[in-house]
Amino acid sequence: MLQRIQTVYLLIAALVSAGFIFVWHLWVTNNEVVVYAKDNLLYLSLFLGSALLSLIAIFKYKNRKSQFILGRLNIILNFILLGFFVYQSLNVSGETAVSEKGIGMFLPIVSIVFLALANKAIKKDEDLVKSVDRLR
Repeated sequence: MLQRIQTVYLLIAALVSAGFIFVWHLWVTNNEVVVYAKDNLLYLSLFLGSALLSLIAIFKYKNRKSQFILGRLNIILNFILLGFFVYQSLNVSGETAVSEKGIGMFLPIVSIVFLALANKAIKKDEDLVKSVDRLR
């Protein structure tokens, strides 16, 4: 389980989604209020859901197809989270509540990169197993 590279990628994605949201702020409002993910229940639940999906995918190491599907779902979840951040930073009404973006807004991008690398490694393992099965 831990000797496979996709486990390391999934663990890093879980750490980014669950750990760094409490360290780095998402944005600073016009009133100089620093907003973290723990301040908004929607963002907190999406980040922790992403971390949970990564951890579940780690323990599905015997079933590579479901691990791959969980990785894809996690990527979609992070794109939804990124969409919420873009919507929040570019408010439709023209009056922005975000004056300064924090590094926390870019955490879904980092998570997506590691999830894509994990899915690539899972696909490579699956192709290797299929090629060995053809030889039998």
